[in-house]
Amino acid sequence: MRSLSKIVLLLLLVIFVGGAVFLAAWDIPAPIAKIEKVIPDDRLPR
Repeated sequence: MRSLSKIVLLLLLVIFVGGAVFLAAWDIPAPIAKIEKVIPDDRLPR
């Protein structure tokens, strides 16, 4: 039972570290959609 808990803990650690490396190395593309919104003048400070 003790060796099984060590294996499960090691597996969780490998999954966590692998996920962190994946997110650090992933080149997420920037959004390319244009957003244009009209802001009324009364909402801007003078």
